Amino acid sequence: MTVYHFIGIKGTGMSALAQILHDSGEKVQGSDVDKYFFTQKGLEEKEINILPFSEKNIHPKQTIIAGNAFREDHPEIKQAKSLGIPFYRYHEFLGEWANQYTSIAVTGAHGKTSTTGLLAHVLDRSYPISYLIGDGTGKGDEKSEYFVFEACEYRRHFLAYQPDYAIMTNIDFDHPDYFKDIDDVFRAFQEMADRVKKGIVACGDDENLQAIQAKVPVLYYGMNDTNDFQAKNIEVTEDGTTFDVFVRNNYYETFEIQMHGDHNILNALAVIAICHYEDLNVSEIKEIVSFQGVKRRFAEKQIGNQVLIDDYAHHPKEIEVTIDAARKKYPEKNIVTVFQPHTYTRTQTFLNEFAEALKQADHVYICEIFGSAREGDKTLTAEDLQRLIDQSELINEESIGELYAHDDAVLIFMGAGDIQKYQEAYEKTYLK
Repeated sequence: MTVYHFIGIKGTGMSALAQILHDSGEKVQGSDVDKYFFTQKGLEEKEINILPFSEKNIHPKQTIIAGNAFREDHPEIKQAKSLGIPFYRYHEFLGEWANQYTSIAVTGAHGKTSTTGLLAHVLDRSYPISYLIGDGTGKGDEKSEYFVFEACEYRRHFLAYQPDYAIMTNIDFDHPDYFKDIDDVFRAFQEMADRVKKGIVACGDDENLQAIQAKVPVLYYGMNDTNDFQAKNIEVTEDGTTFDVFVRNNYYETFEIQMHGDHNILNALAVIAICHYEDLNVSEIKEIVSFQGVKRRFAEKQIGNQVLIDDYAHHPKEIEVTIDAARKKYPEKNIVTVFQPHTYTRTQTFLNEFAEALKQADHVYICEIFGSAREGDKTLTAEDLQRLIDQSELINEESIGELYAHDDAVLIFMGAGDIQKYQEAYEKTYLK
């Protein structure tokens, strides 16, 4: 029996995939840096061995799965290649693994993690399933019929997949270190659509998705009357959102979610559409109401009179919808954002868009840019963004106490880097 060794096992996708294989009865181990990542909690709970990087970890009776962040000159990768043992990149292995199930790939520039989590939650309440969520959560079941997984467009990695179904949440320009422009992104999604075997569920409110040409049936969802699945009569309370769903202009059912913001309604509509297509009972689909969210997506906690929210938002549109969701849930409170720009390339490309999005908050704090080791030009600074925003300041771990001044406010810590350390520093100081 082979041992699956994961190089970079603490990565969000890698951690989830390792857990899936473990739950499916496979022998699993992995290696990574010593630094703590929130993704390792699930690995430790399942007693999956995490080793420090070393070529001595690699042995002939292993199958190697390497994270896409690691280059060919990594010592463990070089050792695996020299031994001639089975070797996969993360997306290559995931593509093969998914073929044994009725697979549902969830992709899009924004919202794919939350939508994957919601769909996995609904199906998991009624069926034995396996799923891979981009927040590091993974579950395997040897009796699985469905496999729900997040499919990332970065570097066109999702073209390694041939899913039965695909949910496409939107198409937007991101990852400017790889994609040239929105047309380049669209071409990637069109290639992805060509690989889907049974059907596509797409947001019809997104003009780019309307232009996708597919060989399989396409169901559109959204707020507009032209969609196959449409949300109407939306009601918002502090506890969540209620809305009616119409299928081809005929009333279907009323649904409730414990979330706020139009983006969460759209995510729910995508799940409702695919479940309806697969003939799930309404009572099964209504389990969306018990969904508590995924890691690092509008994760809330109350400290004193302040509400602290941890969110992965790192693109201007994601910032906009996160602030909007906070305003809908807490209309009487000031919204304060603590934003850590992610990568110099993205910050430079969307500098003005970031400024406009952040202006939707009542006050803004900017952390230093979280850069990638692969980037060359690092002359841009957080101050370049801060200068474009009135009611904004720079902040670091030492000056984090300035947030005390915003009593009875919502503090949103946003970013895809290590923004959690700022929130942790604030909480430690606050609780002293």
